[in-house]
Amino acid sequence: MPNITLPDGTVRRFDNPISGIELAESIGRRLARDAVALRVDDELRDLAALIETDVRACVVTRSEPDGLDLLRHDAAHVLAEAVKELYPGTQVTIGPTIENGFYYDFARDEPFTPDDLERIEERMRAIVARDEPVEREVWDRAEAVEFFRGIGEEYKAEIVESISEGEAITVYRQGAFIDLCRGPHLPSTGRLGTAFKLTSVAGAYWRGDSSNPMLQRIYGTAWADPKALRAHLRRLEEAERRDHRRLGRQMDLFHFQEEAPGAVFWHPDGWTLFQGLIDYMRARQDAAGYREVNTPDIMDRSLWEASGHWETFAEHMYTTETQDERVFALKPMNCPGSLQVFNHGITSYKDLPLRLSEFGKVHRFEPSGALHGLLRVRAFTQDDAHIFCTPEQITAECRGVCELILSIYRDFGFADVHIKFADRPERRVGADEIWDRAEAALLSAVESTGLEYTVNPGEGAFYGPKLEFVLRDAIGRDWQCGTLQVDLNLPERLGAAYVGEDGRKHVPVMLHRALFGSLERFAGILIEHYAGSLPLWLAPVQAVVATVVSDADEHARECVRRLEAAGLRARADVRNETISYKVRQHSVSKVPVILVAGRSEADEGTVTVRRLGTRRQETLALDAAVAALAQEVASKAPPPGAGLKEAAD
Repeated sequence: MPNITLPDGTVRRFDNPISGIELAESIGRRLARDAVALRVDDELRDLAALIETDVRACVVTRSEPDGLDLLRHDAAHVLAEAVKELYPGTQVTIGPTIENGFYYDFARDEPFTPDDLERIEERMRAIVARDEPVEREVWDRAEAVEFFRGIGEEYKAEIVESISEGEAITVYRQGAFIDLCRGPHLPSTGRLGTAFKLTSVAGAYWRGDSSNPMLQRIYGTAWADPKALRAHLRRLEEAERRDHRRLGRQMDLFHFQEEAPGAVFWHPDGWTLFQGLIDYMRARQDAAGYREVNTPDIMDRSLWEASGHWETFAEHMYTTETQDERVFALKPMNCPGSLQVFNHGITSYKDLPLRLSEFGKVHRFEPSGALHGLLRVRAFTQDDAHIFCTPEQITAECRGVCELILSIYRDFGFADVHIKFADRPERRVGADEIWDRAEAALLSAVESTGLEYTVNPGEGAFYGPKLEFVLRDAIGRDWQCGTLQVDLNLPERLGAAYVGEDGRKHVPVMLHRALFGSLERFAGILIEHYAGSLPLWLAPVQAVVATVVSDADEHARECVRRLEAAGLRARADVRNETISYKVRQHSVSKVPVILVAGRSEADEGTVTVRRLGTRRQETLALDAAVAALAQEVASKAPPPGAGLKEAAD
């Protein structure tokens, strides 16, 4: 006779054990129709699972985050069933959910083609229409291994063998298809609906190990309803249009090549953009009391062992051994170098807080398949800073960093920022008592700011808990950029100390702080956020003076001189081409302002101003045009519409 407490606090009493779907039906028909799972005392279960004791329970619907994740998990299983029906010799491996979708890895000799994806998706819809019951079964381990080997599923048999002794071996049966899975799952394939689409196919190594066989990974997306699917597909189209790699070629900003995988070749205009980010950040940091340093790119292994990087991060580090048998590593992080600067001399408590900033180039090995333009590289520049302070100064310093970072993001057009608190990871250095103090200090600091935050369990740095600052861009994508960590481990490991008011030595607190994070990545995010139409103050080429006739060539050059004298980056286009050709070419290159100079403009000392993204033109006196543009640069105003309206539409 279970008593079931619902989320609103009401209690429903039943004479006999009751399933999740029966509970949903007892509450309402619409809820039962939308139900996909049951949450019992915070555990997600199948709707078929029986409730036999007193519990807290909640019916999970398809539009909730947990429900949507379950839909995507079922879509992966339906994908695997469809592939097995169409290509019987294919082996299935794993099929998890990912952000906005799912994938399944298959072992098949023949590559899947775009036509294959269409056939598979069509078969998936047929499986949904068949509305096959999905049933959970618990099997004996040996029985499961024998079954999967017997049907040629060697990968599944290997997974079963890797499951810990004592853990239940659960499989789910839908029609003739049986898959190993913990669950939960939908009651039947018909509950999945048709709001899904297969999107692409890629290669993936079994268990992510390059020494293992290469598999084929089919990606898909699934949503609660067709409207949400259509909206997501529109976002994908918009994301493709904004792809910074395509825009980078179009704007001639940078390139990559195989001889330096994951490292950027910056072109002149791209380097201007990159240096503009550094100049901006340097000015903000100077005003906030930071002192800039620079530390070596390569340092002896012993330093990385002392810091704990060798133990926890070695697989991501580039190392080399010299002829005298010394082992060096390219720095993957700037913090040990910054600590050496702090340690060079005796510091008094009166000198704290000491804020040391560095635009440090770091190198980290990333798998080649993970590299993605500027957004995932192996060599990048961090706008790092390390604040050395006393325990009593943590709250004020953390508050200052939070206020600075949010102000900076607003300057770049990011008003929607979410903060996550990430606590201790599994691989870490330092005693639990130290982590307790560090986590308590950071939580206290962020709570003192009044800012809202969520918890990201286990995602802290190996040396301390952190705040993650997540930006939402123009088309609703989230990007984790800035970080703030409280570190009570590295200063002690590397011998940092200051002389306190009591005349004794104390270990300082070390706050690690990055605002852009990776400058390369932030540049890529900006390009996509603005679809290449960067704010005037940040654009590498801010204005082009394009002539209509050769008689205006000297006037165009004078315009450029005046613009440059006012601090703007300007060029003259006096080529023997039509003005429509010039305007089109510079618009493709995303130049924010095109000043047209014809015979009348030359005679009258004016220019006709045309802004990127609009056909409207305005003829102004040259002095007025230069003053207006200089004022806009100084104000760091976003471009008209900020390139965002079309995304919102």
